[in-house]
Amino acid sequence: MELQFFGHSAFKVHIPGATLLIDPFLTDNPTFPEGLSIEEVSKGVDHVLLSHGHNDHVGDAIHILKETGATLTANWEICMWAQDKGVENINPMNHGGCVDMGAFGVALTNAVHSSACSCDTPGSIADIYLGNPAGLVVMAEGEPTLLHMGDTDIFSDMELINEIYQPQIGIVPIGDRFTMGARTASMACERFFDFQTIIPCHYATFPQLAQSADEFVELMGDDAFRVATLKPGETVEVKSIQPAP
Repeated sequence: MELQFFGHSAFKVHIPGATLLIDPFLTDNPTFPEGLSIEEVSKGVDHVLLSHGHNDHVGDAIHILKETGATLTANWEICMWAQDKGVENINPMNHGGCVDMGAFGVALTNAVHSSACSCDTPGSIADIYLGNPAGLVVMAEGEPTLLHMGDTDIFSDMELINEIYQPQIGIVPIGDRFTMGARTASMACERFFDFQTIIPCHYATFPQLAQSADEFVELMGDDAFRVATLKPGETVEVKSIQPAP
């Protein structure tokens, strides 16, 4: 599995038979790499996955879905909202389900957060409710299972998520204020999960957030070698580690 980071919580994921974009907040993302365009990022994409409805996660999803014809996988409310905006290919689901997309399966997990998008009406301060926030589990045969936590605080049922899905890759928000900070994110990774690779996200984008992953890496202690701190634009390849016979 190959993952490319675009800053904040936006990732492109390559697996055999599918290319996914997760939470493609690109245009208004201050950390989106200079020299890259939305067209380059969305080239070859056939699936867009959204963890929740906040603008810094939905980002350019509607534009990309219309231009590429990719399929949107998200909760029911987000999919209906996107369909109303002209998105043709939707795959609505909700917590507790698992959907077979052919090349991969996807499930939604709990996330302790909120979910709405700013209203499109000029001058309005109203928000549109877009269902419950989620983490995203991506499963493909022969590939490591990926958990993109979305935006979340720490919660004890993370242990159950680990038991059910056994994710080997964790994309973990560490920026504080709106999500876990370094202390709680490191605690979640060490107490509840058995990640092979941990990729911190949702930091350094805005002044209110933690400006680096240094504290998180330090708090990971002896497990710091599992942390892949990617700069926006960088790519990492992770192969599944098979248990010993």
